[in-house]
Amino acid sequence: MSDGFREEVRSWLEENLSGRFAGARGLGGPGREHEGHELRVAWERHLGAAGWTCLGWPKEYGGRDAPLEDQVIFHEEYARADAPARVGHIGEGLIGPTILDFGTDEQKRRFLPPIQAGEELWCQGYSEPDAGSDLAGVQTRATLEGGEWVVTGQKVWTSLAHVAGWCFLLARTEPGSQRHRGLSYLLVPMDQPGVEVRPIVQLTGTSEFNEVFFDGARTAAANILGAPGEGWRVAMATLGYERGASTLGQQIGFRRELDSVIATAERTGAARDPVLRDRLVRSWLELEIMRFNALRTMTSLSAGEPGPEVSIAKLYWSEWHRRLGELAQAVQGKEGLVTGGEPYDLNDLQRLYLFSRADTIYAGSSEIQRNIIAERTLGLPRDR
Repeated sequence: MSDGFREEVRSWLEENLSGRFAGARGLGGPGREHEGHELRVAWERHLGAAGWTCLGWPKEYGGRDAPLEDQVIFHEEYARADAPARVGHIGEGLIGPTILDFGTDEQKRRFLPPIQAGEELWCQGYSEPDAGSDLAGVQTRATLEGGEWVVTGQKVWTSLAHVAGWCFLLARTEPGSQRHRGLSYLLVPMDQPGVEVRPIVQLTGTSEFNEVFFDGARTAAANILGAPGEGWRVAMATLGYERGASTLGQQIGFRRELDSVIATAERTGAARDPVLRDRLVRSWLELEIMRFNALRTMTSLSAGEPGPEVSIAKLYWSEWHRRLGELAQAVQGKEGLVTGGEPYDLNDLQRLYLFSRADTIYAGSSEIQRNIIAERTLGLPRDR
């Protein structure tokens, strides 16, 4: 990896996470999405203006054409600097690469620059009340009327919909179609009549997730990625992008959490318990394995051939992180059962435990990942 580029990233972050943005360090993250939102939006735009967003994108759309190793370096150093949680990650990491691969030239010119600049935020409209892990059960429908798609239906668990200006969603555009057929991938503005967002209060007391109701919401006929009916193929590509270079940065955050759990175990005396000590050692070893698997995944992604590694990685990290949350509660002992104040003042380890319960569900549930590995890697019979 490039030591010179690593030092450039490290120096820029140290210099810029000061002054106006000194208070941004450590803001946001799972269960803390509400923290410093306006400051983090300003930081996102500051990153974009300095060319630190969308590093792997072509230069004509504001990127740097950076190789994968440089993208990994940036995400690692960003996490080490305790920089604020990104507000534009859905745009940069999910819809941006999808538009690059499937979008028309006009769509690229319209949508990519505002993502790179941090000026437009996105949310993902996949899951529905009866179509979560079984995404092919989508029932939201869209019809083409007078040059516009008219969208009606309900999405749920829509992260950051309450602050997003646009939503990319799957809708059924062929009446009577079932499962993977007849779906289209639409880009829909959120700020319009016919779109209602209702926050969902989580176990952490915050509301990252939302219900979104579309009641005759409209978007231009041109705001479709791929051809009508090809939405499933485009949606699966988006899910592949979700597990890219940023996962190595994510693991820096995991390391920080594990260090906090170990320090708490030493303070409370839990580290002297042989069973808990064994769990702590296992967590450390498994995090090392996670990194090696992530590097293997990066190799397949850089070759343009994402394989079963992406599902293995999602299954592995989410199960590990949920166990870490349970271990965080165990090492706290009785103090982990009591909040620090009213109305619901959680400490970091309590928040880790509560939010990590969702890890094995969102972004592809563990059950679905096991099916993918079984069917596509091991060649076992498909689920019926």
